[in-house]
Amino acid sequence: MATPPTPPTPPSSGLSCPVPLSHRTEITVGHGGGGRLTQELIDRVFRPAFANPALEAQHDGALLRLPDGTRLAFTTDSHVVSPLFFPGGDIGEIAVNGTVNDLCMCGARPLWLSAGFVLEEGFPIATLEKVVASMKAAAVVAGVSIVTGDTKVVERGKGDGLYVTTAGVGVIETKLTIAPASIRAGDAVILSGDIGRHGMAIMATRAGLEFESALVSDCAPLVAPVQALLQSGLEIHCLRDLTRGGLATTLVELAESSKLSIAVDAAKIPVSELVQGACEILGLDPLYVANEGRFVCLVPAAQAAEALAIIAKTAPGGPPAVIGHVDAGPAGQVTQRSVIGAERIVDRLSGEQLPRIC
Repeated sequence: MATPPTPPTPPSSGLSCPVPLSHRTEITVGHGGGGRLTQELIDRVFRPAFANPALEAQHDGALLRLPDGTRLAFTTDSHVVSPLFFPGGDIGEIAVNGTVNDLCMCGARPLWLSAGFVLEEGFPIATLEKVVASMKAAAVVAGVSIVTGDTKVVERGKGDGLYVTTAGVGVIETKLTIAPASIRAGDAVILSGDIGRHGMAIMATRAGLEFESALVSDCAPLVAPVQALLQSGLEIHCLRDLTRGGLATTLVELAESSKLSIAVDAAKIPVSELVQGACEILGLDPLYVANEGRFVCLVPAAQAAEALAIIAKTAPGGPPAVIGHVDAGPAGQVTQRSVIGAERIVDRLSGEQLPRIC
């Protein structure tokens, strides 16, 4: 009997089984969460398009030098928080403080801000006046002037009431370079106060949760503690405020940018009972909850006690704490020791834990 012919081999696709797409093709809410998707979007779209040394520093703002040697910090931020008014602040206050704090994290003394408003048709002028008054008051407290701006209006139903974009300029008067690249193995990691208040204040408002005590945002300017640290003569290596993605994302960003590792102790990280309780109800981890008035300071371990004392006297919230230290490696890794002594890797969130938080 003749052997039947071998059937032709179908053309290969190069894949043995379905695999997830390496790149998303559309923007999702998670791209705005400050986690892994945000970083992927920056690395895929923005860094290749705008590549330059100031951008590659991956800091809270750009460190710039004028021809006469003057050093400036320049930063920008957009604000889409929902609701517009929340316990402890509103979109106007967070717009000013957020930009002021980014300049502070660059080691700068904030001087000037711009403000851009995108308004939806039908938005109450009385509400806008309230937001603007809040911005004015916040600017006075922070010692800055809002010197320029812009206004746009979109048709009814094409926006969400009000979005605010702010940019800021500050002067760097210290000779230090305060940036992730200055972090060194052996540095102490100091946290300025308890975490998670801003995110949980907003989420509690959205969810209609009520507590025996008021859960309010930590929204505040950080000019006073940063200027006190700079004037102390301490060797400040890096400052970073904790906003989207919370403490966990901030530490991962610093470890990756510095190519060092950071180890923290959960027992030393201050979390209020109110925030802890709200997180348990909503199934959230306080490490990833947004803040708007807290920062981490990295200094040589020998100077940690003095830095801690300065922060305790000047920073909003508290008490501050030394929560960990920097190691030589593995590069980009953050570990947390639990209250029972177990260690785990701290990573970025994949997407969005708390949307529209700032």
